[in-house]
Amino acid sequence: MAKLYFHYSTMNAGKSTILLQASHNYRERGMNTYLLVARLDDRAGQGRIASRIGIGEDADTFAESDNLFDKIKSYAEKTAIACVFLDEAQFLTKDQVWQLARVVDDLGLPVMCYGLRVDFRGELFPGSAALLALADEMREARTICHCGKKATMVVRQDADGNALKDGEQIQIGGNETYVSLCRRHWRDAMGDEAP
Repeated sequence: MAKLYFHYSTMNAGKSTILLQASHNYRERGMNTYLLVARLDDRAGQGRIASRIGIGEDADTFAESDNLFDKIKSYAEKTAIACVFLDEAQFLTKDQVWQLARVVDDLGLPVMCYGLRVDFRGELFPGSAALLALADEMREARTICHCGKKATMVVRQDADGNALKDGEQIQIGGNETYVSLCRRHWRDAMGDEAP
C-alpha cells in the first residue's frame, strides 16, 4: 500500500544520503524511481541531489509554481516507476503537499519526502508543516549538537560565525552558513540564556 512519508531533521543529518541509498535499493532490484529536488537549491548543481559524503544523482526539479501531481503523473505515463523521492521538501507549498498526497491516493505510488523541519528562527517551513499534517509516516533522521545531545534546531551564521536572528526564511547554504544545535545551545546562540 502506497504512503506519503516525511523524513525530517536539521542540517547535516544525512537526509540526502538516506534518500540516495533508498533509491539505489529500488534500482538494484530492477525498479525505477523518480527523483525530484527543489530548483532553487543548486548547491550540487542544477537538478542534482548530492550528499556531503560524496555520492549524488541527477534529478528532475520542482518550483513553487509546479503542479506535482501532473508532473509525476506525466512522468509515470512514460516510465514505470515504483517510488517517488523528493529532496528539500521544506520548499514545497501546502498545495504541493496535497498534490503529493493525491499521487499516493490516486496513482498508488509511494512518495518519500526528505527535508528540514524548522528554519533558523525555530519556525516550521510551510512544506514541512503540511507534511507533518498529511504524511502517513514520519521518520526523524538524527544528528548531534557539539555537546553530544540530539540536534533539533539550526542556527544561521554570518561570515564571522555570529548567529543571525533575522532574515528571509530561505537562504541556500551549507556548513559555511548553518550549524545544527540542540534546543538549549540554539537558545544560547540566539541570546535566550537558560535560567
